[in-house]
Amino acid sequence: MKLKSYGLTAFAVVFMLLCLAWDASAQQPETPDIYEQAENEADRLQRVLDLEDWQVFYVDSTLKHDFPAMVAEFDELKASKVTNSSVYQGVQDKWLDQIDATYKRIFTEEQWNAYLKTGAGKAQKARAKRKAKAEGK
Repeated sequence: MKLKSYGLTAFAVVFMLLCLAWDASAQQPETPDIYEQAENEADRLQRVLDLEDWQVFYVDSTLKHDFPAMVAEFDELKASKVTNSSVYQGVQDKWLDQIDATYKRIFTEEQWNAYLKTGAGKAQKARAKRKAKAEGK
C-alpha cells in the first residue's frame, strides 16, 4: 500500500513540475523576428543619430534585406554541415561590412561619426583585424 501512495505522490510532483514549466514557458515573451529586429534597430538609430524619415526608410530597407540574406547564408552553411565557427563569423562580417557601407552612403558625415562612436567603429576595427588575420593564414 505504501508503494502505491509513493507512486501517486511521485506522479503528482512530476505533474506539478510539468505544469509549472509549461506555465513559465508560456509567460516568456517571444523573441522578435528578424523584421521586427530590423525595425527596432532603425528606430534606435533614428533616435541616436537624429535621422530624417527618408534615412530611416533606407536603413530599415537595408536591414530587412541584409539580415534575412545573412541568415539564409548561415542556413546554407548549416545545411552543408559546416561546423567551423570562423566561417560563420566571416559571413557575418561580410554582411555587417555591407550594412556599414550602405549606412555611410545614407548618413551625413556628422551622423556617420556619431554612428562610429556608438560602438560601430570598434566593431569595424575588429572585423578588419579578423579579415587581415584570415588573409594572413
